[in-house]
Amino acid sequence: MAPKYKEGETVAAFNGKWISYAHTTVAYCAFLGALIVGVYLHYHKIVQNEFYGYPEEWFPSVSATIGDRYPERSVFMLFIALTSGPRFALVGLWYILTRRPNATLPKFVAGVGIFRTLTCGGWTYVTSTDDHDWHDIFMISYLVATLPWTLGVLALSPTNPTALKYRKIFAGSFFGTLVPLIYFFIQHKVHRVAGAYTTYAFFEWSLVLLDVAFDAVTFIEFSNLEIVVKDVRGITRGAGNKAVADAVLEKEREKEVAQVFASGFSWVGVFDAAADVYNGFVFWSMLTSLGLCVWYFPLWHMGISGYEVLVMCTVSPFLLGIRSLRFLVVRHVRIVHLLSLSGMLAFLAKSPENRLFSVGFGVWMACLGWSATFFAERSQPHRLEARISAFSLGLLASSVAKFSFWTNNPVWPVMHAANGGWNKLGFALAVLAILRSTRATASSGADSPAPGPTKGSPALAGLGLAGLFFAMHSLLSDSSTMILWVWEGYPVRGPLAVPHGAWTLLAMGAGLVLGLFAPSLARSWVLYGIGSIGAAVLTTTSHWTGYYGALTLTVYVMAAAPVFIAHAARHSPATTFGLGFLIYNILVLAHVWVVAYAFVPGGPLMREHTDWVMTAMMLFMGCGVFSLSAQPSAPTIKKYKGKPNPAAGRQRSYYLYILLGLELLATAIAYLRFPSYNYTPYHPEEKSVTAGIWTIHFSLDNDMWSSEHRMRDVIKELELDVVGLLESDLQRIIMGNRDTTQFLAEDLGMYVDFGPGPNKHTWGSALLSKFPIVNSTHHLLPSPVGELAPAIHATLDMYGRYVDVFVFHSGQEEDPEDRRLQSEYLAKLMKETPRPSILLSYLVTKPGQGNYNTYVGEKSGMRDVDPSDWDRWCEYILYKGLKRTGYARVSRSTITDTEIQAAKFVVDQPEGTNDFIPEEQVPPGLRFPALFRGQGVRGHAYHVFNEPRYFA
Repeated sequence: MAPKYKEGETVAAFNGKWISYAHTTVAYCAFLGALIVGVYLHYHKIVQNEFYGYPEEWFPSVSATIGDRYPERSVFMLFIALTSGPRFALVGLWYILTRRPNATLPKFVAGVGIFRTLTCGGWTYVTSTDDHDWHDIFMISYLVATLPWTLGVLALSPTNPTALKYRKIFAGSFFGTLVPLIYFFIQHKVHRVAGAYTTYAFFEWSLVLLDVAFDAVTFIEFSNLEIVVKDVRGITRGAGNKAVADAVLEKEREKEVAQVFASGFSWVGVFDAAADVYNGFVFWSMLTSLGLCVWYFPLWHMGISGYEVLVMCTVSPFLLGIRSLRFLVVRHVRIVHLLSLSGMLAFLAKSPENRLFSVGFGVWMACLGWSATFFAERSQPHRLEARISAFSLGLLASSVAKFSFWTNNPVWPVMHAANGGWNKLGFALAVLAILRSTRATASSGADSPAPGPTKGSPALAGLGLAGLFFAMHSLLSDSSTMILWVWEGYPVRGPLAVPHGAWTLLAMGAGLVLGLFAPSLARSWVLYGIGSIGAAVLTTTSHWTGYYGALTLTVYVMAAAPVFIAHAARHSPATTFGLGFLIYNILVLAHVWVVAYAFVPGGPLMREHTDWVMTAMMLFMGCGVFSLSAQPSAPTIKKYKGKPNPAAGRQRSYYLYILLGLELLATAIAYLRFPSYNYTPYHPEEKSVTAGIWTIHFSLDNDMWSSEHRMRDVIKELELDVVGLLESDLQRIIMGNRDTTQFLAEDLGMYVDFGPGPNKHTWGSALLSKFPIVNSTHHLLPSPVGELAPAIHATLDMYGRYVDVFVFHSGQEEDPEDRRLQSEYLAKLMKETPRPSILLSYLVTKPGQGNYNTYVGEKSGMRDVDPSDWDRWCEYILYKGLKRTGYARVSRSTITDTEIQAAKFVVDQPEGTNDFIPEEQVPPGLRFPALFRGQGVRGHAYHVFNEPRYFA
C-alpha cells in the first residue's frame, strides 16, 4: 500500500520577518518590563546613587533598574532568556542571507553575533554583586563586540535604500550617544553634579533602544525569506501543506567597502600584517626606552655624565650613504633587525651601564634596519605603504601598551618580572615577528627606483622627518602626555588621563586612516596649517580648548607620516633618514634643556622655551611639506584599468583590521581603568590623617628599574592617607613619557593631582589623597636664576572639614636668592588661608636657620612637626589648625635617594603640645605600623629615632 505522505514535503512555514519581530518585542519587554516594575515597587531606591537621591535624581539608570532587586531583576532575566532564541535565529538567518563564495566577512560577523549573545547572558546572569570583575568582563566584551557587529552588518547589507538609511540612523545615533553619555557620567562621578546621573540615565536607555532598533531593521530583508520545516523521512502525517517558494534574493552589486574587507580574505595575510606591526612596536619600544636609560646617568651624577652621547645612536642611517654597505644591509635586513633585539634583551644585564649599551646598540640597528626597509620597498608603493602602516601602527600599539600598563611599556629594559614586565614574552614574539615580516624586500639589495619622477629636496624631506619623528615621540608615545599639558588642577575643567587617553589613541588612528586614504590632503598646506593651529592652541591654552588643539595636532601628525616617509624613501636614505634622525636628536636635547637649563652648557638660552621647540617642530614639518609640494601626486597603491589593485586593497584591509583591534583594545582599557572614586582613609574612626612627603627621583631606583610597585608597597604599608611626591614629572622623552601617579592612584585608591604640567618646565610635584580634592591651584614660585620651584595648593575634604595641603619643592642650594624669594611667597600663601593646613615640602634649609624662620612662625602661621629634629636639610612637614599626634622617618631602601617623612594628625582637635608621650598612651588607630620597627621590611625601617615619635 502506498504511503500517504511524500518525502520532503513541507509541514510548516513562516516568514523570516517574524524572527525580527520576536527578537525586538521580547528584548524591549525585558528592559521596559524591568523599568515599569522597578519604578512601581522601588522608585526611590533605584534612583538613589552614591551621591544623590530623589528629587535631585529622578530617573533610574539601566544598571540600577535591571540590577539585584526582586522582582524586576527576575522580570529582566526571564525576558532576556526568551530573547536568546530569536537572537541566535537572527544571527543565523543574517549569515544565510549575506554569505558569498570565498567570503570570510559573513562568517566573522556571525561569530561576533554569537559572541555578543553569549556575553549578554554573561553580564545578565552574573551581576556586579555576584562577581564584579566577571560582570565587567562580560559587559565590556559585549560593548567592544558591538562595533564590529555594527560595521559588519552595514558592510554586508544588501542594496536596500530604506534598510540602509535606518541602519545608518540607528548606528550613527548609537555611537553619537556615547559622547554625551561619557560626559555626563564624568560630571556625576568626578564633579558630583546633582542631576547629572539622571541625564546620563536617559542616554544609557537610548543606547539600549538604539541597539535593539538597529537589529530590528533586519525585518526588511527577512520579509523576503521564508523559514520552512520539511519532513524528509515521513515521521509526520499532516496533510494540506502548502507549497513554499525558495528564498531567492536578487543579486546585488557589492559595495566597495565589502570588496575591501570580504574578498579573498586570508589569515596568512593577517599574520603577516600583525608581524609587521609588532616589528614596528618593537622599534618604538626600544626608541622610547633609550632616553629613559640615558636619563639614569645624569640623574645620579647631577649633571652631564658623558653617557648622553648615546642619544646619537639613531643616526646610523648615515651609513646607508655607502653604496656597498647599503646593498649589504638591504639584502640582509633580517639579520639587522634580529641584531636590534639586543635592546629587548637588555633587561638581562644587571649593571645599568651594560643595559644602556645594549639598548643603544639595539636602537642603532633598528634605525638602520627600518630606514633600509623603507628605501628597499620604494619601487612598489603598496609594499612601502604596508611598511609605513606597520611603523605608524607600531607607535599606536606602543601607546596602547603604555595605556594598559599605567604609562610603562612592559618590554622596556627598566621592567622585569618583579615590577610587571613582560620582557621574555615580548622578546619571543619579536623574534617570530622579524622572521615573518623580513622574509623579503622588493629590491633584494638593488637600488630599484620609485615609479615616476623624483622631485623635491632630500634635505628638506629629512627636516620634515625630523619634525615628524619628534612629534610622534614627544607627544604621541603616551596617551596622557598632552592631557597633562592642559591639566590645571581641580575642579576638573579638561580631559583626564583615564578615560580620555583613549581619545588621543582614536585620534591617532583617524589621522593614519586620513593619511592612507587621502594622501593629497595629508600633504597639503591646508592640513599643515590646521595642524600648526592645533600645535599653537596646545602650547598656549589649557583645559578642553588646549586638548582640542592636541587632538587636531595628533590627527595631522599621523596623517603626515605615510606621505612624509614615502617621499623620503624616494631619495638617498643617508640624506633623508640620517639627517632626519640627527635633527630629531637636537630637538630631543632642546626639549630637555627647557627644564634642565641649570645643569647643561648654554642652558639659560633655552630656559622655559617649549614654545620655541614646538615652533621648530612645526617649521621642520613645513620643510617636509615644501619638498612634497614639488613631487607630482601619485597613488600609493597602483591601479589596473582604473580600478584598485585587489591584492593591494586586501593588504591594506589587514592593517585596518589591526588598527580597529587596537582601538577597540584602547576603548576597553579606558572602561576597565575608569576610577571608582569611592576611596576611604585608613582610620576614619579616629578622624586620623597620615601625611607623608617623598622625593621619588623620577621613579627609577638605584639599579635603574622602574620603582612604582615598590613605592606602592611602602605607601600602602605605611598607611599614608595623603602623600606629596616630588621629582615626579616624567612626561618627557628623556624620562620615557611616563606618569607614576596613575599607577599609584589607581592601585592605592587615591585621588591625584599631577601638579604643574610638562609645559610648565619643572621637575614636578604631585599630590595623592584618600580624601576628595575640592580645589587645587598650581604655583610656579619666584626663580630668577635657578630651576623653577613648583607648588600645589589643594583643599581637601577631610571628614567634612576643609583642610589645605601644600606640596612644594624649593630651589637648589646654589641659588640662595631664589630660595629666599620662594620662602616669602609660600609663607604668604600659607598665612592667608584661614583653614587648617599641612605643608609637605623640600625646603633646602637647616632647622632654626635662615629661611626656616620664614616657613615656620608668625610669617606663615605654621608649626614644625617636630622642632627637636635637628637632622634635616631637605624634607619638612609643617602644619596648623590640626592636632599632630605622631612623626616618623622611614628609610628609602634602594628606591630613591631620599627618605620618607610621615606625620599623623587628627581633624577637629586643637594643635596640642610638643611634649613626647609613650606609644602605649596612643590609641591603636593613631599609631604607626609596627612593620617598620627594627630591621623593617625590604630595606624600609624607622631610622634616625629608630621608632616613631608621639605627642600629647
